[in-house]
Amino acid sequence: MELRDIEIFLVLAQELHFGRTAERLHVTPARVSQAIKKQERRVGAALFDRTSRSVTLTPLGEQLRADLAPAFQSLHEGMRRASAAAHTTSTPLRVGVVSSNAYDLRPYWQAFRDRHHDWALQVRHAPFHDCFDRLRSGDLDLLVVWLPVEEPDLTVGPVLFTEPRVLLAAADHPLADRTSVTLEALADVGVLGKDAPGPDYWVDAFLPFATGTGRTIERLLPMSSLDEMFTHVSNGDAVHSLGAHTARYHSRPDIAYVPITDGAPLSWGLVWHTASETASMRAFVRLVSDLGPMPIKPTIRRRP
Repeated sequence: MELRDIEIFLVLAQELHFGRTAERLHVTPARVSQAIKKQERRVGAALFDRTSRSVTLTPLGEQLRADLAPAFQSLHEGMRRASAAAHTTSTPLRVGVVSSNAYDLRPYWQAFRDRHHDWALQVRHAPFHDCFDRLRSGDLDLLVVWLPVEEPDLTVGPVLFTEPRVLLAAADHPLADRTSVTLEALADVGVLGKDAPGPDYWVDAFLPFATGTGRTIERLLPMSSLDEMFTHVSNGDAVHSLGAHTARYHSRPDIAYVPITDGAPLSWGLVWHTASETASMRAFVRLVSDLGPMPIKPTIRRRP
């Protein structure tokens, strides 16, 4: 007996009406009648009593429905689970990290892989330029990025880590010998980033456009990547500010890292495109909330 014929029998046993059964299964009433007659010939007896006014199951039909319905339901459930498993294993969760310290966040990656074997996880570096567009385009599912993020189509989740800020200066720059600086020092010399990598409020949260006393922190040169930033800083074209983890992951003989003592710490959190939320994304967000922020103690590498 073909699966489609079994389905026709079971639906007719529920509807007890050839027309409604045909409409529900998107076939013709003749197809329903043909399938039932075929089954009755096979078992050698009537499965339904038909009159011009009603359709009812015969005792044999009742028995066949009781035998077939659980098996048919189990078959459908097995196919559904197989389809779901194929989808989850073939569609990895893609997490972009704007910061340089994905290694510090490995407890999140490992915990997700341990808890959710059906979902693959890909961790990618995400350049800070146009990173929100990568969420909107579907290139990334989740993004680890500095906060705040106030985009109407994006959802902000839990914080992964918080860190102080550091000044980057060429090794022979006058500020490189300082034990610490304030944002006022940046107003004296200017920084990089004339071409903003995102919304003004977001750029200002990372490196303010003005000091606490209202002095403008001038953007001198455009840059679109960390490598370009390091090149300009090491050449003495300008200084810049980054999260303190940078000193650990980008130790260079031509650049000094100096703690910045004023200004709020940088917080890094999860962000995603609201309309694109999936079960794997929700699972990862719950996991981060369960584990809480990572305790990161950055090492400030002074002038060599």
